[in-house]
Amino acid sequence: MEYFDILNKASNNVGLKYDEKKHEQFMKYKGLIKEWNEKVNLTAIKEDEAIVKKHFIDSMKVFKFDQLKNAKNIIDIGTGGGFPGIPMKIIKPEINIVLLDSLNKRINFLNEVIKSLQLENIKAIHGRAEDFAQEMKYREKFDVAVSRAVANLTVLSEYCIPYVKVGGYFVAMKGPAVEEEIKQSRNAIRLLGGRIEHIEKVQIEDSDLDHNLVIISKITSTNKKYPRKAGMVAKSPLL
Repeated sequence: MEYFDILNKASNNVGLKYDEKKHEQFMKYKGLIKEWNEKVNLTAIKEDEAIVKKHFIDSMKVFKFDQLKNAKNIIDIGTGGGFPGIPMKIIKPEINIVLLDSLNKRINFLNEVIKSLQLENIKAIHGRAEDFAQEMKYREKFDVAVSRAVANLTVLSEYCIPYVKVGGYFVAMKGPAVEEEIKQSRNAIRLLGGRIEHIEKVQIEDSDLDHNLVIISKITSTNKKYPRKAGMVAKSPLL
């Protein structure tokens, strides 16, 4: 089976089992990405091997952070085409996961993926991170928030940390050059009730691709004034 070996290797390297059912789901997912990408802008990555390495394996590497394996309730903020949330769900089916995105077309795609792959205990919701974070149903209700969204760490932290319960974690997936972002975001993270714990380096199998998981623990409850209203977070980042 094409790509089975590399996905199996990547999965084993983060301490999780891989099998034919999971592989079938990944291949079906890949087909849906390529089909829907014609009409909805899901990803600029279109080659099969690149989808497998840069989306699927990259997403499952979040489990390199061991505490995440014990998490029950996870939210993926700014999920786009379902990354990292759907690969996480495929590779560890017992987690409950919420996928949040502000573009309804992408939510339609995600619902199609959930249905086609017959995934359970997973929900795609349409809206802005700033709005849902103020709802009792979502605020400080998750063991872990993850995000691979393209925003600097200060902005991303204000979107994500309010969703995490005290004692939980925010895991930001970042590129190789993250030191400056970390330096600039420390105070904002503290204001939001978080603390940077460590940086987990990640290498993608059979490639020279690498990135970082920025692990932020939730120390105290987030002040109700955060996140600020839609538009404010990105326009005027916390100092």
